[in-house]
Amino acid sequence: MAGSIQAPGAPAAVGHYPHARRVGNLLMLSGIGPRDPKTNAIVGHVHDADGNLVSYDIDAQTRAVFANVRAVLEASGARWEDLVDVTVYLTDMAADFKRYNAVWAEYFPDAASAPCRTTLGISALPTPIAIELKCTAAIHE
Repeated sequence: MAGSIQAPGAPAAVGHYPHARRVGNLLMLSGIGPRDPKTNAIVGHVHDADGNLVSYDIDAQTRAVFANVRAVLEASGARWEDLVDVTVYLTDMAADFKRYNAVWAEYFPDAASAPCRTTLGISALPTPIAIELKCTAAIHE
């Protein structure tokens, strides 16, 4: 069975692609960021009076990304525990890795059962976010 999935509880994609695609028992999620599904605002951003970004909260962005991943998983018939591989993109590895890693440990307290993970420091993402996740899950029926 193969098919694309649009998750109503996740923010809209920023391009022409589905939230996820299922192929057999594998579920491949498109890159997911920390936008609020209802308002499309980037969670954790602080702006000045002119609307310029002055700071962001990596903890809040990480939690928002995890919530959005969970929404896509659930819309696809999968669970958080079904994640098997996660690629994480951070726009400021030096400033954000330690905090992001601490939040990760809250959501995956047992390293032995956590998904495999690769974290990359990159210069930019398509929108002004600090973190994006690319995930793969195995659906067990």
